[in-house]
Amino acid sequence: MEAVAEKFPNAEIIQGYGMTETCGIISLEYPQKGRARQFGSTGALVTGVEAKIIDVKTTKHLPPNQLGEICIRGPNIMQGHFNNVQATEFTIKQGWLHTGDLGYFDEKGQLYVVDRLKELIKYKGFQIAPAELEGLLLSHAEILDAVVIPYPDPEAGEVPIAYVVRSPKSSLSEVDVQKFIEKQVRLARSLGLIVTSN
Repeated sequence: MEAVAEKFPNAEIIQGYGMTETCGIISLEYPQKGRARQFGSTGALVTGVEAKIIDVKTTKHLPPNQLGEICIRGPNIMQGHFNNVQATEFTIKQGWLHTGDLGYFDEKGQLYVVDRLKELIKYKGFQIAPAELEGLLLSHAEILDAVVIPYPDPEAGEVPIAYVVRSPKSSLSEVDVQKFIEKQVRLARSLGLIVTSN
């Protein structure tokens, strides 16, 4: 979004979040002149929609800046899956639609959608969102692309493995990338890396 905004300064680029099950929009960014943009946010909830973030294991309501499953309710939510009671009961609990998406609200009520629940890597009881690690890897100037996947591990359950594409003239090594991530993530020592040239 930042790159597109730089190239097209007169275009208004915004993000939103919605699902088929919600008949459209859940949240939408409302840019205002003179206010700093929240790149990465899908904006604030639209009128009539309520949301909460719950702990994946305990289902307890989480405070701002805590990653959990996004749950939605409102008049735009589907009544259920057609002819599939089991799927409906799994998705809608006590009036709340469990989206299967991971995210959080900041202190200003801006929603950030981070990953899908089914994509989580289970490492020694911790839940790691691959998209967060991918975002950190892509913040390195010499990394063009990155993907993080789970890899079975007898001791940890799963460990994250990263496939990284370097820029053409980069001499970045696996150790360099691990050190870069290690500064930011405490689980970095378990991060396996495969580094390739573009």
